[in-house]
Amino acid sequence: MPTNSLSVNEVDELSFMPMQVVDLDEVLAIESVSHVHPWTKGNFSDSLAAGHWAYCIRPQVEQGVQGIYLDPAVLWAYCILFPALDELHLLNITVSPYLRQLGLGKKMMLAIEGVAFQQKMPRIILEVRPTNTAALALYQKLGYEQIGVRKNYYPASPETGSREDALVLAKSIKLEP
Repeated sequence: MPTNSLSVNEVDELSFMPMQVVDLDEVLAIESVSHVHPWTKGNFSDSLAAGHWAYCIRPQVEQGVQGIYLDPAVLWAYCILFPALDELHLLNITVSPYLRQLGLGKKMMLAIEGVAFQQKMPRIILEVRPTNTAALALYQKLGYEQIGVRKNYYPASPETGSREDALVLAKSIKLEP
C-alpha cells in the first residue's frame, strides 16, 4: 500500500475514466469504508442512469514510485457530478483511505473546476458535513464559501436515527480570461 511519503505530484497524470456499471463493486469497496452513511449500489446506478458525470480516477500508466508499484487497474478515487444549466453540483467525491492526505483530493477538485470552466458553468456547489473537517478545510483553501445550510441533511447514526446538517458551499468559476 502507498504510504504518506508518496506524493501525487510524483505520478505523471491521473486518468479520469467514465464510471461504468462494471466499476461499481470497486467503487462500493471504497465507499463503504469511507462514509458513515455510504451510497448504495442503487444510488450509483441511478446516477449513471440519470446521465450524471461519473468518473473513476486511476493512475494513467503503470509505474513505480518510491518503490511502490502503481497499477492503473486499481481505483484510487471517484466523483459524481450533476450538470445543471448554470452550475455544476458535486454529489460525491471520495479518495481511497490509503491515498488520503497526499494531494489527490485537491488535484481532483482542480480538475472538476476545469470541467466547469470548459462547460461554461459559472459555479460549483457542494454539500459537506461540518464534521468532515479535512474536506471542509480543503474546500475553504480552494476558495469555496458557505452559502447555506441544509438542516438534517445527512443521516448521522443508524442506531439513533439522528441526522446532521450539511454546509452548502459554492465557488464561482471565472469564465472570462
